[in-house]
Amino acid sequence: MAAAAALEAVAPTGVLWGLVQDFVMGHQEGPADQVAADVKSGSYTVLQVVEALGSSLENPEPRTRARGIQLLSQVLLQCHSLLLEKEVVHLILFYENRLKDHHLVIPSVLQGLRALSLCVALPPGLAVSVLKAIFQEVHVQSLPQVDRHTVYSIITNFMRTREEELKGLGADFTFGFIQVMDGEKDPRNLLVAFRIVHDLISRDYSLGPFVEELFEVTSCYFPIDFTPPPNDPHGIQREDLILSLRAVLASTPRFAEFLLPLLIEKVDSEILSAKLDSLQTLNACCAVYGQKELKDFLPSLWASIRREVFQTASERVEAEGLAALNSLTACLSRSVLRADAEDLLDSFLSNILQDCRHHLCEPDMKLVWPSAKLLQAAAGASARACDHITSNVLPLLLEQFHKHTQSNQRRTILEMILGFLKLQQKWSYEDKDERPLSGFKDQLCSLVFMALTDPSTQLQLVGIRTLTVLGAQPDLLSPGDLELAVGHLYRLSFLEEDSPSWVAALEASGILATLYPVAFSSHLVPKLAEELCIEESDLARGDGPTKCSRHLRCLQALSAISTHPSIVKETLPLLLQHLCHMNKGNTVAGTSEVIAVCQSLQQVAEKCQRDPESCWYFHQTAIPCLLALAVQASMPEKEHSVLKKVLLEDEVLAAMVSVIGTATTHLSPDLAAQSVAHIVPLFLDGNISFLPENSFPGRFQPFQDGSSGQRRLVALLMAFVCSLPRTVEIPQLNQLMRELLELSCCHSCPFSSTAAAKCFAGLLNKHPAGQQLDEFLQLAVDKVEAGLSSGPCRSQAFTLLLWVTKALVLRYHPLSSCLTDRLMGLLSDPELGPAAADGFSLLMSDCTDVLTRAGHAEVRIMFRQRFFTDNVPALVRGFHAAPQDVKPNYLKGLSHVLNRLPKPVLLPELPTLLSLLLEALSCPDSVVQLSTLSCLQPLLLEAPQVMSLHVDTLVTKFLNLSSSPSMAVRIAALQCMHALTRLPTPVLLPYKPQVIRALARPLDDKKRLVRKEAVSARGEWFLLGSPGS
Repeated sequence: MAAAAALEAVAPTGVLWGLVQDFVMGHQEGPADQVAADVKSGSYTVLQVVEALGSSLENPEPRTRARGIQLLSQVLLQCHSLLLEKEVVHLILFYENRLKDHHLVIPSVLQGLRALSLCVALPPGLAVSVLKAIFQEVHVQSLPQVDRHTVYSIITNFMRTREEELKGLGADFTFGFIQVMDGEKDPRNLLVAFRIVHDLISRDYSLGPFVEELFEVTSCYFPIDFTPPPNDPHGIQREDLILSLRAVLASTPRFAEFLLPLLIEKVDSEILSAKLDSLQTLNACCAVYGQKELKDFLPSLWASIRREVFQTASERVEAEGLAALNSLTACLSRSVLRADAEDLLDSFLSNILQDCRHHLCEPDMKLVWPSAKLLQAAAGASARACDHITSNVLPLLLEQFHKHTQSNQRRTILEMILGFLKLQQKWSYEDKDERPLSGFKDQLCSLVFMALTDPSTQLQLVGIRTLTVLGAQPDLLSPGDLELAVGHLYRLSFLEEDSPSWVAALEASGILATLYPVAFSSHLVPKLAEELCIEESDLARGDGPTKCSRHLRCLQALSAISTHPSIVKETLPLLLQHLCHMNKGNTVAGTSEVIAVCQSLQQVAEKCQRDPESCWYFHQTAIPCLLALAVQASMPEKEHSVLKKVLLEDEVLAAMVSVIGTATTHLSPDLAAQSVAHIVPLFLDGNISFLPENSFPGRFQPFQDGSSGQRRLVALLMAFVCSLPRTVEIPQLNQLMRELLELSCCHSCPFSSTAAAKCFAGLLNKHPAGQQLDEFLQLAVDKVEAGLSSGPCRSQAFTLLLWVTKALVLRYHPLSSCLTDRLMGLLSDPELGPAAADGFSLLMSDCTDVLTRAGHAEVRIMFRQRFFTDNVPALVRGFHAAPQDVKPNYLKGLSHVLNRLPKPVLLPELPTLLSLLLEALSCPDSVVQLSTLSCLQPLLLEAPQVMSLHVDTLVTKFLNLSSSPSMAVRIAALQCMHALTRLPTPVLLPYKPQVIRALARPLDDKKRLVRKEAVSARGEWFLLGSPGS
């Protein structure tokens, strides 16, 4: 028994000895992992490993000793968590002693110490002992990069877990690390070393008398000049080193006396990267410095920054210089002063003013804007700085504005004033009298009003922007100022449509109306109401064409100022009243006038979406009025008014659809439920009780044998129910869906049947899954199949199929694949084939009136990618199998799908699909040509290598299409010729003479836009292959 036990004890030891010998003498690497695994499993202890290594560790040959220690270190790296405190003590004493060994042994010793630095069971005092031994015995910078990195790792581990012990070393620890780091060159090690220095400073280790030495050992790398080698596996970038070093240099004010002279020297150098790095570092330093650190260097810092902004040719250096000046000023502003201390901020700002002020008097000279930017950068740093500079600069600029009479000079001066006024918005003042602008208010208003009346458009634009900024200052403008301002904006609102001042005036009116609703209600709304009345009388006299422009301006102004709930309650009734007056029969209103009113109503609705109360007010005011007008227009009468005919036109109904949809999308579910309870019964039951002025001459029954005019109003029902939140329950839904389905296949009115199909699809898309949805879908499929079989309703049945398919594709419904297959089958239909091909464009594109995310439709992410994956292979197979006369339909459908597919999805499939796209360019259909060109142009930019394989075909086809009868195709072909120049130059050079000759012809095209593209494309081909191109 005893003999057997002895054998069992010796057996594992013998195996261990064999593994050790294989590693040490056989130079095999695998045994180290095996020994570590056995130690983890409990087969051996670390002590047994040391005993097995005994002869190797005492071997007179350094390489053998090194292999023995390497094995032990590798085991410890994997098993350090298993060590007991007593074992750690003995191992550290062993390793410290071996630091005095031969240099070949040192790397393995350091690996072992790194493992022991990770031990939780490390007794107090041993971390200090290890670091002292390394500082005394190891010349770190003579070691290879990996071993130096090991030393930094040991220091990092001890700083993380034994901070208080290391701080007990005092400045000796800092000095020891300085010796370790001094001379480091490898960027991998520098990143770790910079992090250690930052931790030394930020965690309050004692620097003692070694502040300057620590600065020198790190600042010698400033500015970083490092270019990573190609295919660098470590991924270290220059920016990583720059930010890491900057964090060190800007971490303590104690570096200031050494760092600031260095920064000034580098800013004054000729190296662009050094200038940028220095200015960015100065910016970072200002966050931790105070007046004490900056005091002696302020004149030199200001001189360097001023020179860079005045003289630099680099916008980046200018921007960093201005940012540094802003930070310097902010630093001086926040320093707490003693009563007897000098206020450096005032003297610093005075120096800036002294050097820049006189340049502001020369608006035509090149230093006027650099000076203004410097002053504004300083003024933007604090309220004190802003007050100091503004109070000095504004009087001068006001004086200069009146002194100079040329519009371009005044514009420059006013733009500078505008910059200083914007800075005032950053600071708040409790006392109105403390505001720096209060004393200049009258002069500023006078100056702005002068600019608004100047004939120069550019000066007017700056004046409008300045007025907006002045208006944003709380309680600055008086009621009289506001009345004058409103008067000027009213006048500018009636300028020519292409005038930039007109657009700016409308934008400013909208912003200021939000701030001063009473002023705009009192002074602008009455003027616009009066203008509308004048326009109505002019239209009644038949002066419409001459007055149409002012009529349009008035409507746009009303919608622009509808930015406040109180103003909406005045402008909305005005617009609706104006639309009603056009319906009295004595006004000759054209389609464009009615559409203009609807567009203004839609813009008001968009503005009301920001406020739930305004949104509901608009909805319950505008929607019944619009419905009443439309219902009245649809009634059969002996005498038809002009407007009643106009209201039923496609374009006008489309405009009303936009208004109703916009007014509905942002309703809360509760309010939407109130509204749907009135509107759906209106269309199903003819319940007109909620409509204003509802004494109509007949019944409203759009679904029950109603007139063509009444059926057309289903578009308005579509706009409403397809914009409701999904949670809103629609009354009489079953009846509504059946009526819509029936109307969708009515061939007598294509407009109403299409509207019914879209409405049916919109409701299907939102309907929750379940039995009722399945019933609706079965009804739709039956209706489609019956309509497509034969008869006069094939076109309407196809439209229904298209919209139902889109509704299901968007929500990933299983039936969508069957309907898509049915649609593909129609590509071979002699009558419906071209329309089916165009249908793929509808399936892939976003709609504006139904099935939109804004209208709460269920639109799944990446539905286009899924549609592409599921259907393009079938399209390609169908193309190859189709007769020659049907192939264009497949090409058109494929082109539409690819054209609307995200390009990252298309690029991997490009090699297999490109031949079909090229064939599509030969299709005579201009729609196919345009769609394919639109698809190819971005691919030329993003996949030049693949496209260059077909360059001969591309050049020929693009040049042929550049003389197409369609202007849009000619433009797209020339844009593709331009994009071709992105392909590799050697591939294109053989075609250069041919292309330049061919592109001479479109230079004489009768259309300006074509000529413009031809010039651009031909110019790029001329430069092809030239130096620097």
